[in-house]
Amino acid sequence: MKKSIASLLVLFALAFFFPTASMATDYPIKVGEKLANGVANAVTGFVEIPKTMMVKGRSHGATYGMTAGFFTGLVHAVGRSLTGALDIATFLIPTTPIVNPAYIWDDFNRETTYTAWRMR
Repeated sequence: MKKSIASLLVLFALAFFFPTASMATDYPIKVGEKLANGVANAVTGFVEIPKTMMVKGRSHGATYGMTAGFFTGLVHAVGRSLTGALDIATFLIPTTPIVNPAYIWDDFNRETTYTAWRMR
């Protein structure tokens, strides 16, 4: 009987030192950040068109930026808006942003890339 009580106390002591207690307090912050990120990306997705035109124009020339940059920007605009909508729909699951940079205004001189979801 004493062995089972001692092992139970050790189990409770070990559970106390696991980081799950501190992670639970970060949950509302992570959920709020994901919701804000989703709303911002869903609303500002169309800004990808001029951004990508500028980035492509700087690296490949103005003509390339105006043509290929426009169509690439259109694809990125749809991608950013859809990933924003997906983040809004799944904001209760705290994951990292799919789109990189997370907000369009974070690094305006870099082309947008997409990554896989990871838990925060």
